[in-house]
Amino acid sequence: MKGLAIGMNEIIVYTTNYCPYCVKVKQLLLKKNVEFTEVDLSNDDAGRVELVEKSGGRKTVPQVFVNGRHIGGCDDLYALDAKGELDSLLA
Repeated sequence: MKGLAIGMNEIIVYTTNYCPYCVKVKQLLLKKNVEFTEVDLSNDDAGRVELVEKSGGRKTVPQVFVNGRHIGGCDDLYALDAKGELDSLLA
């Protein structure tokens, strides 16, 4: 899923097709008008193993990465936005 690109950041969101928190993360990123790559792990066991390795052990989705930096899940992304730090991270 892609939004309008305003920055040059690489944003990757690991999701599943049955996760309401994944929908919330994607909605926030679309609202911020940033382009992102969605990696759907619904039927991807190897992808899940990769996610656990990349995220330092987290097994839940969504997991968000910006320029290779692990940001965290839905609550983490919304907390950054509430503190006013998400826009600068995505700029």
